[in-house]
Amino acid sequence: MTYRQRLSLFIIVDSIIVLTAIYISQFLVNATIHVITLPLLISSITILLCHHFFSVRHKLYKKAWEYASIGELLIIFKVVSFSIFSAIGVQLLVFQELHFRLLAVTWLLHMLLIGGSRFVWRMYRDSIINKKVYKKRTLIIGAGSAGTMVARQLIKNKDGHLLPIGFIDDNVKKHQLDIFGIPVIGGVEKIENIVKELEIEQIIITIPSLSKKELNTIFQECAKTKAKTQILPMLEDLVTGKISVNQFRDVQVEDLLGRDQVDIDIESISDSITDKVVLVTGAGGSIGSEISRQISNFKPKQLILLGRGENSIYTIEMELKDRFKNTDIEFITEIADLQDAKRIMSVMSQYNPDVVYHAAAHKHVPLMERNPEEAVKNNLIGTMNAANAASWCGVGTFVMISTDKAVNPTSVMGSTKRLAEMIVQNMDKHSDTRFVAVRFGNVLGSRGSVIPLFKKQIEKGGPVTVTHPDMVRYFMTIPEASRLVIQAGALANGGEIFVLDMGEPVKIVDLAKNLIKLSGYSIDEIGLEFTGMRPGEKLFEELLKDDEVHEDQVYPKIHIGKTATLYLEEIEEILSTYSSLDRQTLRTRLVNLANNNVSPQPKPIMSISG
Repeated sequence: MTYRQRLSLFIIVDSIIVLTAIYISQFLVNATIHVITLPLLISSITILLCHHFFSVRHKLYKKAWEYASIGELLIIFKVVSFSIFSAIGVQLLVFQELHFRLLAVTWLLHMLLIGGSRFVWRMYRDSIINKKVYKKRTLIIGAGSAGTMVARQLIKNKDGHLLPIGFIDDNVKKHQLDIFGIPVIGGVEKIENIVKELEIEQIIITIPSLSKKELNTIFQECAKTKAKTQILPMLEDLVTGKISVNQFRDVQVEDLLGRDQVDIDIESISDSITDKVVLVTGAGGSIGSEISRQISNFKPKQLILLGRGENSIYTIEMELKDRFKNTDIEFITEIADLQDAKRIMSVMSQYNPDVVYHAAAHKHVPLMERNPEEAVKNNLIGTMNAANAASWCGVGTFVMISTDKAVNPTSVMGSTKRLAEMIVQNMDKHSDTRFVAVRFGNVLGSRGSVIPLFKKQIEKGGPVTVTHPDMVRYFMTIPEASRLVIQAGALANGGEIFVLDMGEPVKIVDLAKNLIKLSGYSIDEIGLEFTGMRPGEKLFEELLKDDEVHEDQVYPKIHIGKTATLYLEEIEEILSTYSSLDRQTLRTRLVNLANNNVSPQPKPIMSISG
């Protein structure tokens, strides 16, 4: 129906209502309707014309009555009252008399019929028309402002497919209350029973202030049911209009794992990056590419994207150029292998970066167990080449990306990363460049990590393979890890190993179960299979050794590890002999050295300073 058609309909209906109210009042007051006096005729015309005038003035005809509330009722009150007052004025001016009882009854009937006609239509639309469309029975978690906003939208959305049946809220003061006619049934612990009793098909979590731990608790209760669970979009997306309140999204594994985000120090990071030249090694990888995105937000003068794989470097270059096309950032790509010392020195000399983020590394534990010499070349020699070049070219800060697997390592990958930390810490002693390392746990969704593997296994119908039922890991998101790295660069004084407080570790088997449920399957449908621990793996990871722990935080959720013994002579010997060693011997020597299990014989000191 067009606006003109709608307006015409309202004028006709309201005209009938106004005249009906007047003549019914005449009957009720004077017990007659067949006698039409001049005062009655003049009053009728006055009320009718004034009703339409004030309705237009107060935009009564523009109201969407499916969303009517107290505000619309107040407008009706004003329109009716002003119309009756106008009739009172006309009667006094023209006839010098006032038919008070007649006008009072007319006002009452006018209010009832005008307001009632709107709300009767709304009730008919909600209870009859909308019920003809099948809607899923929906349970809303959270009866706060966000939850009630969602409920209101679902009730009014005639094209929606969700019908709110009840609220869940842990605030006992709200229990047994009705909001928009929807009962607040109980707390989170009742979700499973309520879903069964009320035949709930959909659950929507609408509490924006939930921590990850609280959200995980609620999701585990929802996962006990067969109902599909979704979550309210991010508030900033709602406020900016990117999406509407009834565009719910599926719960992601990132919502359930990792830590609550730590706010970064924008000012200190801006001082270290804005209008500076920044170089990122391994810029095409999961961490390196996200570091590049985060750095670009601070508008460096130049951002050099260095990597060995041309396809991944090309991809991140195109993304950044498109995303930041309205800025003055100069994006530069360099295809280079960190094992080529001359090439890395040439790149550093050409651009003279102010900050280097060293994210290039081999990180896959089982693959490095089978290829220990490649771990030495990339993680040790590559780091040494990059660090030497940075020191020689006067880089201000060099930030190396490390891992929790470098603590008490049992794998080649973890051992080479621990030895790379030693190289970086030693460089800080002999160079004007500030050298630091940053340790964190597993990154959600990075290439080669467990989550993409689980998702592929679920897509194929299972089973999902887990190495050990007791294996636990720390998790964080890629953006969070990247922000930590950038924050560490801003905090760096030189020689530190920054460690993020990553909260509680997560059981890998629980992660697998959550992913199965988030994909819409039951554990029985997909299946779980335990394959046994792989070479180099540990049941649990640590972020700091006992002799490294500093209890004080240098920044919220960020610790600094104490400097441990640096075995530079032993590292030099491995670098000079690794190519002649068999793989098992090389593995053993790397792990022993990284765990401080070294030979007492003196060896020449390696020169790695610029």
